[in-house]
Amino acid sequence: MTIVTKTFKEKFNRIFIHSIIYGLPLIALIYLYFYSNSFAPFLIPITSITYNSSLPISTPLREEKIKPYEKPCDYTKGRWVRDMRGPLYNGTTCSIIKSKQNCIVNGRSDTSYLNWRWKPDECNLSAFEPNIFLKLIKNMNIAFVGDSLANNQLESLVCLLSTVSKPHRIRHEGTDSTYYFASHNANLSLYWAPFLVKGDQRRKDGPPYNKIYLDQVNELWAKNIAQHDLIVLSFGHWMDVPSIYYEGDSVIGCFRCREFKLKYTDIGFYVAMRKALRITLNSIIERKVIKGNGIDVIVRTYSPTHFEGSWDKGGTCSKTGPYRTEEKKLKGIDAEIRRLEMEELENVKEKAKQNGLNLDLLDITNLSLLRPDGHAGAYWNSFPFAKGIPKKVQNDCVHWCLPGVVDTWNEIFFEMMKKGKSHLDIEK
Repeated sequence: MTIVTKTFKEKFNRIFIHSIIYGLPLIALIYLYFYSNSFAPFLIPITSITYNSSLPISTPLREEKIKPYEKPCDYTKGRWVRDMRGPLYNGTTCSIIKSKQNCIVNGRSDTSYLNWRWKPDECNLSAFEPNIFLKLIKNMNIAFVGDSLANNQLESLVCLLSTVSKPHRIRHEGTDSTYYFASHNANLSLYWAPFLVKGDQRRKDGPPYNKIYLDQVNELWAKNIAQHDLIVLSFGHWMDVPSIYYEGDSVIGCFRCREFKLKYTDIGFYVAMRKALRITLNSIIERKVIKGNGIDVIVRTYSPTHFEGSWDKGGTCSKTGPYRTEEKKLKGIDAEIRRLEMEELENVKEKAKQNGLNLDLLDITNLSLLRPDGHAGAYWNSFPFAKGIPKKVQNDCVHWCLPGVVDTWNEIFFEMMKKGKSHLDIEK
């Protein structure tokens, strides 16, 4: 009896185990058939997952990070702070500095004006890096067009770059020059055009007033617009002297012409400046070839003067340090010229954009206003006090000593070039 029962149990166990082994797959198939559709919304199809075959298997997939918006730095608001590093060059290491701006070589013993750095309120202004700047302008032609302050800036830039690469002056026609940096196949050119438009300057041996043709860009530089990758415009200091204004062959007005008993309507020089800048910007937009190098045109704002009195009546600029921000406010001619330059640039930006051009503003007016100590002053003359203090010595409170304040203009220019290039890369 015991043997029969055992045999039965063994058979039952074998049948039960076989049923489970062979029955489970069938149950699973039935489950998937009847229930998978009802749970479909909660299942992620395998085909919807994308794998990047270029990544190692162990590397987790990540969403691409979006670069956060960076607020543009307002370099116009800030203060001058002490900086004992000193300039990258001096009046002996850079041979191209005009003698009238070579203040230390001319005997200026107070060198504290060299130990200031512009500190914007909202950001930091990086030191000029000549190696990087040269990389930014590789294979480029850059033109500085305007008055002697354009030359002031060009000389500063060439001196900064010459600390790492030797420039060669390959063009010298009167006041015009071109400096070639063979290491990077880059040209920096100066075009003397104090009105930007066509004009005849007043002369000692000729009419004591300018003749300015407000509807004609100055072809002495404009004929080369298409050759240049970047054009930097700056003017203003020749506009506030007696002038007669023409459009075509007709006189449309004048500035201070009654001093010479000329019976034209005095329209002021602000109107003339607007017209001159407008025709210049439009001429560039219409003629310039798009070369894809970032910024195409820069308008550098007006550089303030610091005469304590009239320049031609013994005015001086003898201060030895910067103004505090709250001590000197932008007003009068400095503020008005800066405003019209900003407005005229803004008015043509959309037209320029439609033509594929990028326009920008190099705003140096306020930071320069706070530096009455940076001008050549009496030291535009060689050793003006070598024989004691004369009764009268003419001062230059328009142009700036080199090295000096103008190097800060080029530090901001450097930042603009970096941003211009990066924007171009993003667009590509």
